[in-house]
Amino acid sequence: MSAIREAGRVHVITDCTVQTQRTHIDLAGAALAGGAGVIQLRDKVLPDAALELIAREIVPLCVQHNALLIVNDRIDVARAAGAHGVHLGQDDAPVGAARAALGTRAVVGASASTLDEALEAEAAGADYIGFGHVFPTTTKATHAPPAGLDGLRAVCAVVHIPVIAIGGIDAVRAARCVAMGAFGVAVVSAVCAAENPTDATRRIVRGTQA
Repeated sequence: MSAIREAGRVHVITDCTVQTQRTHIDLAGAALAGGAGVIQLRDKVLPDAALELIAREIVPLCVQHNALLIVNDRIDVARAAGAHGVHLGQDDAPVGAARAALGTRAVVGASASTLDEALEAEAAGADYIGFGHVFPTTTKATHAPPAGLDGLRAVCAVVHIPVIAIGGIDAVRAARCVAMGAFGVAVVSAVCAAENPTDATRRIVRGTQA
């Protein structure tokens, strides 16, 4: 079984831009307490050195909860902090470069918004696909229309690695995504902007188990 499948179905992407009260570490701790299996550390602004220090604090929290820390975009930060892997967007380094830098045991995820991109990522050796946006979302600037549940189902029917649905997902939509064949979901605002991130995470975890 892959590390992603062992970790669980819910990825919480820490994003401090959707609120100002909590740090990445606060959000990671709350999400882990709620049952998140993967924490994705995402910050487009902080320099590498600062993000590495944050990642170093989150790694042991994840280990305590049998969860994974995935750093978005920054391979060097993931390697220096001892994170479990990296998630790469379409404009980031190729999957092969991350694999070469982090080794065969690291988790390497890749974003895809179309079936062709998903197939390319799988062929390149990605461990999972972050597919979306499935529903309308405000946390990432995009001019493309949502892929919808039909688009998600089409990808899940073809690729053989876990598909993690992302984009506008809450507890109800999480259940719908899993019903379409997604292994799990990734969420941002539904947890990071929630009044109680731990409870919000629990609801989404229950949604993936419905």
